[in-house]
Amino acid sequence: MKLLLQNNISLQNNKHFYPPKTHTMNTGGKLTGTWKNRQHGLNVSLSIISFEDSGSIVFYCPALDVSGYGKSDSEAEHSLFTSMSEFFTYTLNKNTFLSELRRLGWTIRNSKRKPMTPPTMTRLLEENENFSNIFNKFDFKKFDQQVSLPV
Repeated sequence: MKLLLQNNISLQNNKHFYPPKTHTMNTGGKLTGTWKNRQHGLNVSLSIISFEDSGSIVFYCPALDVSGYGKSDSEAEHSLFTSMSEFFTYTLNKNTFLSELRRLGWTIRNSKRKPMTPPTMTRLLEENENFSNIFNKFDFKKFDQQVSLPV
């Protein structure tokens, strides 16, 4: 059985995020889909912070300053990737994708080999008040997620 999702999210083998046009979730909880608007994606590793706040599990991606939450890890992960998808869709539609990444501390280069680099955790702690508060006030877990940025 497959469940059709209403948001532009996809995880392939639970390792890569792609904001697709078509997407499904299989019963194993793996999201799949294909991005139809872009021919290429740039794979980057983004840190995800998981913590509990007011009885909810929160997944937060400080490099994009987006979060998701739920009653379980899988709900929080699904919510986070929905938020990421909305971030990508909105900024791409408004032609603000690169300027928003720069605002968030990303390094943008005119290089095909490594055109975008997320900010370091040290820089995020210094410049991102949300992340600094999470770091100082909550017990958290950190894991890295491969994300394919639309380029």
